Amino acid sequence: QVQLVESGGGWVQPGGSLRLSCAASVSSVSFDYMGWYRQAPGKQREFVARILRAGLTLYANHAEGRFTIARESAENTVYLEMSNLKPEDTAAYYCHAANVGGNYWGQGTQVTVSS
Repeated sequence: QVQLVESGGGWVQPGGSLRLSCAASVSSVSFDYMGWYRQAPGKQREFVARILRAGLTLYANHAEGRFTIARESAENTVYLEMSNLKPEDTAAYYCHAANVGGNYWGQGTQVTVSS
């Protein structure tokens, strides 16, 4: 059974940085892609970033230039480096992965950006 476990969330002041991690229970390259979504209170879950098996990366407009997604295949882990964080980045961040077997989600990690 595929499991995704996020870590690295927390509280940070505006302009600060955080790194989220998503550890998969299987090889990360077994997925067509892995990525991150987020959901703020009262809002729909939205796409943040994605890394394809071949290494191509995709970003939402709100993440472009501030967030970086990377994969450490040896550790079956995907990272999301977030910098210049803004209060509007406050949300629960969810790891997502997909392959022919289906879609998989982590339990989420909270990121709070406030002064």
